[in-house]
Amino acid sequence: MPEILLERPRHDVLLVRLNRPEAKNALNNAVRMQLAEAFTEAAADDTLRAIVLTGNAEAFAAGADIKDMAEAGAIEIMLRRTHLLWRAIAQCPKPVIAAVNGYALGGGCELAMHADIIIAGESAQFGQPEVRVGIMPGAGGTQRLLRAVGKFKAMKMVLTGKPVTAREAEAMGLVSEVVADAEVLPAALALAQTIAAMPPLAVQQIKEVMLAGADAPLETALMLERKAFQLLFDSKDQKEGMRAFAEKRRPDYQGC
Repeated sequence: MPEILLERPRHDVLLVRLNRPEAKNALNNAVRMQLAEAFTEAAADDTLRAIVLTGNAEAFAAGADIKDMAEAGAIEIMLRRTHLLWRAIAQCPKPVIAAVNGYALGGGCELAMHADIIIAGESAQFGQPEVRVGIMPGAGGTQRLLRAVGKFKAMKMVLTGKPVTAREAEAMGLVSEVVADAEVLPAALALAQTIAAMPPLAVQQIKEVMLAGADAPLETALMLERKAFQLLFDSKDQKEGMRAFAEKRRPDYQGC
C-alpha cells in the first residue's frame, strides 16, 4: 500500500492522507519524500485551489519514525536533507488545511504547523516530546511553535514533552477550530471548498504576504501588503468580483 493517498473530493481540492496506520502514521523518510512530491506537484497544478492534509481517526501523525533514526549518526542525518522535503510543504502557494484527529506529536505536530489552518477533533493531542528520547524538534517544532503560541507556552511544551489537548491548543493559538471527532474531515473539506471558491490570485497573494510579513518589520510587511493589494487590481478576477458585487450576482473567478 502507498504511504500517501491522494484524492480529489472536488476538482479544485486535493485531499492528502497519511497511510501508515500500523505505525500511527509515523513519518519515515519514505513518507516525507512522498509528501514532498505530492506538494510539489500540487503547487504546479493550476486547477487546484486548496489542499487538505489528514491522517486517520487514531492519529494525524504520532511523530517521526524512531526506528528510522535511532542508530543514525549526525552526518547521516545531515545528508538525508529532510529540510528540503519539508520545504515543499512550507512553500506550497496553495492554502493548506490540516485535519487532525488523535495524535499530532513530534514530527506530526510539526507537520500540522506547516499548514495554514488547523481543524482539530475534540480528542486530538498536540505535543513535541522529542526531549524525552534525548533530542529536540528538528523540523520547526521550536520555531513555528514559538511563533504560534509565544515563548512561555512553547517552552513548557518543548522542555517537558507533555502534550496538550485540542482545547488547550485552541486557547493558546495553535489550532484554528475544534470540532467533534467525526466532523474533522467534513469541516476541513467544507472550509477548503469555501476557500476554493475565492479568487485564486487573491488567495495566493494573501498567503504569501502573511507568511513573508510575519517575521518582517511592520513597515516592510505593510509595504509587501500594499504592493500585493495594488497588483491585484490588474487581475480579471478583481474586475469580475467587484462587478458581480455591484450586480448582486455570484462571481465566476478564473484565476487570472
